[in-house]
Amino acid sequence: MPTLDSFDHKILTLLQSDGRMTVTELSNQIGLSKTPCLNRIKKLETSGYIKGYKAIIDHELVENNHIAFVQIKMNDTKTAALNSFNRAIKEISEVEQCHMIASNFDYLLKVRTENMESYRKVLGEKISSLPNVQHSSTFVVMEEIVTSAYS
Repeated sequence: MPTLDSFDHKILTLLQSDGRMTVTELSNQIGLSKTPCLNRIKKLETSGYIKGYKAIIDHELVENNHIAFVQIKMNDTKTAALNSFNRAIKEISEVEQCHMIASNFDYLLKVRTENMESYRKVLGEKISSLPNVQHSSTFVVMEEIVTSAYS
């Protein structure tokens, strides 16, 4: 991967806060002309520094604002078992984030559903039946405090 310079870092910072920023706006803010700025963006994309662009959804408006964090304890933590879990968890659309954790449990999931009833269904029918899941503990979010545009 190419080494990033200060212009690249500025581009990443600005696009992180506004992925729809035009090349003209971006080039004006970082002090490069449009063509070199666009070339740098393409280089950052092809090199994998920029994985993609997405819309940030207002979950209250689309009525899926119930958030639960779920600790998962595995009954097997050998590589094959972890890989099997990692593949299967990607198939559950309600799981917004999945992190392997160095703790007394193995995974931490962020699950977003419409309400408690729909969460119970996801937990009982999908998460609990994942490969090698021994135990889960749920922590329901009472209020989401948005600290950045990346929630």
